[in-house]
Amino acid sequence: MAKETEIEKKNLLTESEFLHLSEVFQINKNDFFWQANSYFDTVNDDIKKQGAALRVRKKKDTYELTLKQPAKEGLLETNQKLSEEEANQALSSSLFPDGEVKDELHSSLDIDSNALRLLGTLETYRGKTPFKEGLLFLDQSVYLDTQDFEIEIEGPTETAVQTWMNDILNKHGIPVRQTPNKIERFFLRKQEQKE
Repeated sequence: MAKETEIEKKNLLTESEFLHLSEVFQINKNDFFWQANSYFDTVNDDIKKQGAALRVRKKKDTYELTLKQPAKEGLLETNQKLSEEEANQALSSSLFPDGEVKDELHSSLDIDSNALRLLGTLETYRGKTPFKEGLLFLDQSVYLDTQDFEIEIEGPTETAVQTWMNDILNKHGIPVRQTPNKIERFFLRKQEQKE
């Protein structure tokens, strides 16, 4: 179990921009790995209303429960490793194990884990490479009958990651696009499907 601050910037890409940057940063098809994020909230979207997000991530044969909350700079992540059995209980019955995430849900957000339900799953094919003092990711995400592409940069400060992102976008003629995070895009698509 761990808490960490995540400082990142994202920008949506077209498929051709995504393929171009994959070449530029020498991330080939075999370097991409699959992961799935399954999102949870209450019926009234109480987690979302507080600017937070709760997910179970499957990557290879590992599972992790993560609560992301707004922080002074970036996002505060509370992470908890899950066994396959614990992950399956969360995914099939919205039953979560005791631990730091459940405690944080209750103490910081005043949310009872028994009120949570599975919203759905977003699958991502992700490539990553070291970049300056951080990491650069290229993501192709598939969810709710749609797909999108993005670049994400993580680093030590908001100023650094913003500068690095601007430099890459300017150098490669890619426009700055309003880029909600993955769970927000998932929610937006879910809302579009309802309408």
